[in-house]
Amino acid sequence: MSASYSRVQVPAAAQVLSILRYLGRQAGPVSAGAVARDLSLPRSTTYHLLAALVADGFAVHLPEESKYALGATAHELGTGYARQAPLQRIGRFPLRKLVTRTRATAHLAVLQGADVIYVIEERAPRQPPLVTDAGVRLPAHRTASGRAMLAPMNQSQLRALYPEADVMRSSRTGGPSLSGLLEQVRERGYAWEEDEVSDGFSSLAVPVLDRAGHAVASVTVTVPTRHAVPGPSALPDRPGHSAPAGHAAPARSVSAAPAAAVEALAEEYLPELNRCAVEISRRLGAPAGP
Repeated sequence: MSASYSRVQVPAAAQVLSILRYLGRQAGPVSAGAVARDLSLPRSTTYHLLAALVADGFAVHLPEESKYALGATAHELGTGYARQAPLQRIGRFPLRKLVTRTRATAHLAVLQGADVIYVIEERAPRQPPLVTDAGVRLPAHRTASGRAMLAPMNQSQLRALYPEADVMRSSRTGGPSLSGLLEQVRERGYAWEEDEVSDGFSSLAVPVLDRAGHAVASVTVTVPTRHAVPGPSALPDRPGHSAPAGHAAPARSVSAAPAAAVEALAEEYLPELNRCAVEISRRLGAPAGP
């Protein structure tokens, strides 16, 4: 979309963006009159737009000074970009190696509020597209990616996002409470989901840590649920696991009962998944494990 189109066809949007850019360039809070004067906007329009920005948290009104400044929501967007941009550069190569070793589609995701945002998707060969493409936002508690980042949170942090986590159902089909599920994730050391994001697909996820040891992202592999799928141990390009000449690589079925399917996923994919997460964490400055 050209700049001329946006300004002519959507003038209110253009004016809002102009105000946000203006507030972001100022050294301190400014009055509505200054905004109207410097952007050549009608005063009444300026007040209406500033009120809308304040209501959504993009701006904050300082009544004692009768001035406005950028709000927390605008800051969240900026820091969200700052988190995602370096993660895309740092994480893409390890994620590609994960896909090569596992033949599974892999994702790198970050948490924003109660949502998970997928930063990178590396699709495995001959795998269909999924809804979890880069840039897609989904409820964190319904995804393996999100659960992997929610589990390390303390109770205060979790309650800030989910005030009723003890009674909130963890999946679209019921299941344990969110608190109960996250306790299982902590015990197992990985998160999972089955048929909750895309029918016929299951996912396994582990967190990515920063230099302070905080879970700032997660790495996920997604494979078909109801079909026999080759695990990493069956791949001919994995050192020490080449299939004998003239023999097909054995397949691993994950279509058994839910608990067995999750255990099968973990047995086959968790070592390589952890290896990828550790590598990205190392690139972010996380201390080496024991």
